[in-house]
Amino acid sequence: MDSSTVVSADGTEIGYRRMGSGPVVLVLHGAMQSALSQRDLARALADRFTVVLPDRRGRGSSGPFGPDWSLDREVEDVAALLAGTGARYAVGISSGAIILLTAALTEPVEKLVLFEPPFVVEGSASLDWVAEAEAALARDDVPAALVSGMHGAKMGPALIRALPRKLMERGAAAMMDKTDGDVLSMRELAPTLPYDGRLVEQTADSLERYRAVTVPTLLIGGSKSPKYLRTALSSVERVLPDVRRVELKGVDHGVTENTDRRGAPDRVAAEILKFL
Repeated sequence: MDSSTVVSADGTEIGYRRMGSGPVVLVLHGAMQSALSQRDLARALADRFTVVLPDRRGRGSSGPFGPDWSLDREVEDVAALLAGTGARYAVGISSGAIILLTAALTEPVEKLVLFEPPFVVEGSASLDWVAEAEAALARDDVPAALVSGMHGAKMGPALIRALPRKLMERGAAAMMDKTDGDVLSMRELAPTLPYDGRLVEQTADSLERYRAVTVPTLLIGGSKSPKYLRTALSSVERVLPDVRRVELKGVDHGVTENTDRRGAPDRVAAEILKFL
């Protein structure tokens, strides 16, 4: 696997890994993830495609968020990656899907795959957790920030989220330094969590603007994912002019992650390969 960088419009370096051969596919990770969080998904695509796995800014091999961070900066990062790698296709995971769909308004992408973009539609989800997580990080309480994110985004097994908060925080504290090779730990990723929340805030109730995205688009979701994510997919499906949708039975929002992190990326890869 090769490593390289591109330089975004504001001068920030964006690092990425590359594997495989063939037409280039950009895979943009979501919240609490880094470049190699979709490593196994990339391996499943690499026989037919060159897969580019970037660290979004603020993570791993990429530069900092910077004082002028916004969705626009994330879109500029995607533009630099597309130009620098020659990617023709793009796959967005969760908040990465929001960024890619926005980038598709202005950037040349031939086909787009969106996995469960967490758009908020008419109050379909509360975003109070974003300020809670920011406050917890400000007092250096990383476990509390992680638990706020889990509750707010309804991530992780429901049985875990039903536990008393203090018990959840103790569990998060025990897990947050564990990692898998070059996949960043929860402690390293926790400071990025509010930024992904702000992306969702910035795009709430804004789906009409995406009618201008005319490239063929595949929407993928899990049948066991939270209701607000299924609502978001339905809303995006109604807006995009050239779209098809696939629901994977029996899986949730973690399905794209590496196999050892409870994912089933081969199922996602099979749908991507059929579409591309």
